[in-house]
Amino acid sequence: MPPTPYRYTHPKAFADLAGETYINLTTFRKNGVAVATPVWFADREGTLYVETGVNAGKVKRIRHTSRVFLAPCTISGKVKGPAVEGRARLVDSVEEQYVAKGALQRKYGLRRQLYYALLTALAWLGRRSTEPIQYIAIEPTYIA
Repeated sequence: MPPTPYRYTHPKAFADLAGETYINLTTFRKNGVAVATPVWFADREGTLYVETGVNAGKVKRIRHTSRVFLAPCTISGKVKGPAVEGRARLVDSVEEQYVAKGALQRKYGLRRQLYYALLTALAWLGRRSTEPIQYIAIEPTYIA
C-alpha cells in the first residue's frame, strides 16, 4: 500500500515533484493490489505527462481505474518522499500528444533521444517493430 498521500486543493499540487528525475507511479489492479513503477515525467501547466508502450501494464490498469499515487523516487524505484494522489487518463488527442512529447523532450533532451534510439536499434536487431507510444496525463485530486 502506498504511503498516505497529501491532499492538495490548488493547481500547484505537483510542485514538490518538479525537480525530480523519476517518480514512482502507483496504479491499481482490478483486485486492488498496488503496482509501483519508476517513470520519467514532465509537468506542463499542472498536468504531469508520462510516456510508455501501448501494451504496458500501467496502461491496462489506468483503463480500469484512474486513481494513482505519485512519489519522488530513484531510478530503481526507491521512494524518497511522500506520495501525492492523482487521476490519470490516457491521452487520445493528437494535439495533447504533441504537448506531452514536447514537455518530455524539453525535460530529458538527449537522454530521451538516446533511449529511443537504443530501443529502435534493439528492435531492428531482433527483427521486431517498436511498440507504439501511449501518453498518460495525470492531474491532481482536489478536495471539494
